[in-house]
Amino acid sequence: MTKKIGLLFPGQGAQAVGMGKDLAAEFPIAAEFFRSADAILGRELSGFMWEGSLDELTKTSNCQPALFVHGLAAFAVLRELAGDLQPTAAAGLSLGELTAHCAAGTFEFASGLRLVQRRGELMDEACAATNGTMIALIGADENTARALAAAADIDLANINSPGQIVLSGERAKVEVAAALSPEFGIRRATMLNVAGAYHSRLMERAYQQFAAPLLETEMQMPRFTVFSNVSGVAATTLPAIRQTLQDQITGTVRWVDCMQGMLDLGCNFFIELGPGSVLAGLLQRTRKGADVVSVSDAASARACAQRLLTSFE
Repeated sequence: MTKKIGLLFPGQGAQAVGMGKDLAAEFPIAAEFFRSADAILGRELSGFMWEGSLDELTKTSNCQPALFVHGLAAFAVLRELAGDLQPTAAAGLSLGELTAHCAAGTFEFASGLRLVQRRGELMDEACAATNGTMIALIGADENTARALAAAADIDLANINSPGQIVLSGERAKVEVAAALSPEFGIRRATMLNVAGAYHSRLMERAYQQFAAPLLETEMQMPRFTVFSNVSGVAATTLPAIRQTLQDQITGTVRWVDCMQGMLDLGCNFFIELGPGSVLAGLLQRTRKGADVVSVSDAASARACAQRLLTSFE
């Protein structure tokens, strides 16, 4: 079977202390990513990633660049091990969309990292200026979730998989949504431990201020298809790429549509590049039996490379 590879890059929530440390220890190409990141940012990001506290790593201004660097380092290691790796498409959840674009060559690593750092700073500032949170709904379809969001005056943040939707907004209003959820037939509503109301109107300040860094970042069209969170399809011009990357700060992440789009393109082997396996699980709930592996460390990179070299013609 001909391989059609789909790359998946995680967003905030996937971070873990120690992420990337063994990749850097075993693969010089990965070590160079972390060294370069520290130099570009003028601080030891790798220290937060490998030796810091989870609280420090979870800060948006640390977490987003950490996930960006780790995902790209893992991709570089996989390409070194597996040879001529030519993905068909990529998608990234929230912050991961920027990682996907960098993997596809939309922007260079250094300029992409600076863009991600600024995005994290702006979102940190928006979190500090508001009192927001998020809630995960299990067993809700989009229409039901929208009705609950409207009733509580909050926003639809993520459509992650069939039956898993996240709402976002002011903390008091999210608590109202939690209380109302049984009336809407929702099986379970779980408050999330997050720093703020991502993908909601409470991120408006970050949305407005992110326009300038996007315009200042040199871009070119990606080498392979990169799906947009907010539209569920690929942006086809550079202005559209910039606009969708800005829009997703306050807009709904349509992850199910992104996954379905990759499947419709013929992707038949998915590789999640980053800590954990959350995206693999979401894909399995979207398409039961989908062939997906998660690459986060040296062992999983070698295992994935072995499959790429031996399991496909």
